Amino acid sequence: MKRGKKYLECLKKYDSALSYELKQALDLVKSMAYAKFDETVDLSVKVNLKKSQSVRDTVVLPHQFRGEKRVLVFCKAEKEKEAQEAGAAFVGAEDLIEKIKGGWLDFDVAVATPDMMKDVGKLGMVLGRRGLMPNPKTGTVTFDLKGALSELKKGRVEFRADKTGVVHLAVGKVSMEPEKIAENVKAVVGEVKRKRPADAKGEFIQTVSVASTMGPGVWVSMKDE
Repeated sequence: MKRGKKYLECLKKYDSALSYELKQALDLVKSMAYAKFDETVDLSVKVNLKKSQSVRDTVVLPHQFRGEKRVLVFCKAEKEKEAQEAGAAFVGAEDLIEKIKGGWLDFDVAVATPDMMKDVGKLGMVLGRRGLMPNPKTGTVTFDLKGALSELKKGRVEFRADKTGVVHLAVGKVSMEPEKIAENVKAVVGEVKRKRPADAKGEFIQTVSVASTMGPGVWVSMKDE
């Protein structure tokens, strides 16, 4: 892959073969951010999984860095008031399902009560492709709408390992204090460790790296974290 001049200049600032302590790694990432916009800091965690194993859950990041999420709630009439009082941007049932079938997707996350999932399941192709399908494993299929929306507004995000066994997640912005980004990184890595399958063999977390949107990745040593 051909790299630009600014990217190649960044590679001269550090040894890409070495692993750095978390704070040092984040300082390097911030120093190598050269875009004119506030770049996102991305975390990549490579885990040791068999083909039959998976890692998927949610984590509440200690420090938010994005605007408040627009939460859509699929629920029946008796739960509408609870959803609205909890701060849902959109609340409904069949009306919302029909609206989404028509192409509307102006929301960031969807929550559904269990009794709605039979109907919401009809949107599998639309919502699933965009990562918006409610799922019990991520706490977005629940009767506790107040609790679910509270966590989402605090910054709860979903993580999952891809087919290559890597968990990718945005953990901050370059403009944030490195200490806050570090706390977000530790929260994610800690949750990934806790999701280690019972039958996983050997060292579970193999590598950790951080990078800005446009900059190169920096290996992180998490042994003392």
